Amino acid sequence: MIKLIAFDLDNVLIDGEVIDEMAKLTGVEEEVSKITRKAMEGDLDFETSLKERVLLLKGASVEDVNKVMLEIPLMEGAKESINQLKKRGYKIATITGSFDCIAQRMKDELDLDYTYSNSLEEEDGVLTGEVTGPLVAGSKKDVLNEIMALEKISAEECAAVGDGANDVSMLKEASLGIAFNAKPVLKEMADVVVEKKDLKELLEIFDDPNSETETESELEESFTDLLSKKKDLEKTLKKLTAERDQLNDEAKKLRQERDELNSQIRGNLDKALKYRDERDEVNKEVKKYKKLRDDAHKAYKKIEWTSGRREAVQLQDEIKRLEKTIETRVLDIRKENELVKKVTDLRKKLQGMQEDTESRSEALEFKEKSEAYHAKVVELSDQAQETHEKMLEYFRKIDDIRSQADATHQKFIETREKANKVHEEVKATFGKIRKTNKGMDRVKAKERSKEDEIVRKKNSEEKEKAEEIFRKFKEGKKVSTEELMLLQKHNIV
Repeated sequence: MIKLIAFDLDNVLIDGEVIDEMAKLTGVEEEVSKITRKAMEGDLDFETSLKERVLLLKGASVEDVNKVMLEIPLMEGAKESINQLKKRGYKIATITGSFDCIAQRMKDELDLDYTYSNSLEEEDGVLTGEVTGPLVAGSKKDVLNEIMALEKISAEECAAVGDGANDVSMLKEASLGIAFNAKPVLKEMADVVVEKKDLKELLEIFDDPNSETETESELEESFTDLLSKKKDLEKTLKKLTAERDQLNDEAKKLRQERDELNSQIRGNLDKALKYRDERDEVNKEVKKYKKLRDDAHKAYKKIEWTSGRREAVQLQDEIKRLEKTIETRVLDIRKENELVKKVTDLRKKLQGMQEDTESRSEALEFKEKSEAYHAKVVELSDQAQETHEKMLEYFRKIDDIRSQADATHQKFIETREKANKVHEEVKATFGKIRKTNKGMDRVKAKERSKEDEIVRKKNSEEKEKAEEIFRKFKEGKKVSTEELMLLQKHNIV
């Protein structure tokens, strides 16, 4: 039966990494965060990482550090869960490689039973860059054993909650190790994994030992039956935990795949919009050159018709009309001669007409401009069409990728829901294991009680016998060595 729960502090009892927040005071947050990440993932031993990070804090004001400690928020559900666990009778400890300036605040705010942490060295109101304490070189396992000795309990009666590589020794030592919002290195070896960043999730694991009422059949089960049941439940738990973790890993991969696809959508959308803007700019040029072309063409026509060209064309049309009449209609000789004479006169007049050379030249200039502008319009229209096609190509890609992203998101939702269902089974199985453990404890207690009763009865009988021997001894009867030892055992002589 669990009696003590040991918590890590950073990212467990508080929502943040203390040393990372301190690093902001000296502008070294990037360097410190990098070292912290390596340590939490198990790529760098904790002592080395701690000393390297603390050295980077050298020169920070102690007053500023204390202010920062007050601003770090508690983890979601910290107050409610710790308060409830203490009401249920659990002893609560925090074992942290972090510092006493934050550990003391946690002890006061959460009414913790034990706090073990390190201390930052200071001089003249600033940090020296040095650190001391039980968790600089020591392990959390050692500290947990120290608390167990004080409480006179065994590892079987302890649970540990952590999030990173430096919590491994503590979780291995305790009978129940819980990875909370943890790095992969800790999840792999933990008995329970809590993904949700809410400490109230622990209340499902650590129930109220006084709230459960066992049925008569449960009370009658033997220790052997309960042990067998526990082993079966532990096998089921292992299977369910593996299934849940696999589903969580699958959901994580699907989420990453979905996010990558959404990133591709954004990238293709940027390109599509770039080509759209480029097309619109080219279309503005097309519109401009169309206007220039149309204006030049109008000017050309205007000059062409006002330079005598109109009258010449009218004379040519009249000559054609008259010649057609002569050819196609039956006329008397007088009428035909009149028409022939009129055609001859019109031809003479046409030959005598002189076009305005200057106006004609200007008209040709406008005509050439109109043709050049038209060629530009055609060129730019082709360019705009080509850019438009490229834009459509990227929009088509976006549609295809969005379909994939939507399908992947749906798979992610379904997988996550499956993982949540299995997680509920995990919690339920844990509850059954806890009940079984309590049943085993009760059976052991009964057996101890029976043994104690037997011992008491035996002692009582022996004492009565010893008193009888002593009475006879006083009457002068000799006492054997065995009888003398019995008298000494019961402090009669």
